[in-house]
Amino acid sequence: MIEQIEQAFTVLKRGGIILYPTDTVWGIGCDATNFEAVEKIFKLKQRAESKSMICLVQDFKMLNQYIEEVPEVAYDILKFARKPTTIIYDRPLHVSENLIAEDNTLAVRVTKDEFCKKLIQKLRKPLVSTSANVSGSKTPQSYAEIDPVILEGVDYVVNLHREKKSAKPSAIIKLGNDGGVKVIRS
Repeated sequence: MIEQIEQAFTVLKRGGIILYPTDTVWGIGCDATNFEAVEKIFKLKQRAESKSMICLVQDFKMLNQYIEEVPEVAYDILKFARKPTTIIYDRPLHVSENLIAEDNTLAVRVTKDEFCKKLIQKLRKPLVSTSANVSGSKTPQSYAEIDPVILEGVDYVVNLHREKKSAKPSAIIKLGNDGGVKVIRS
């Protein structure tokens, strides 16, 4: 795993995009603070820039560095969640502007995956994590189902967990300014 972290890190530092296993499905990722790298992912996925993407952070400390104010309820939700859960937060900080949704929000998941945690720790920045498919296509449940367009379009493919069947994409919850909680995807 150490070699894969080093290889992925090298690609991310030079503005490249990677294909990697996450705690949910295979993801396409880049340094979440690099505008050009984020653009490459939108282009590869043929995704409208108005559709935002998820970022992964390694822990609550990092989450607090990239969100102006993390509501107390977010910690409770994440503490008791039984599956990977992404939360949409208001007022993100220090990420590429093309990751921020029109309503000034950002979807962030605190990853539990060991590879992702170690890569993010080495990068010291959030990692973009969007499903490894062309927009509108089915999300692949395994490495074998990933479209050749995606495989050929990334700068590096992490060589881990290629035989594993993926879990479902994460749950997505939006926290409102009024303290309300809305389930976007369960």
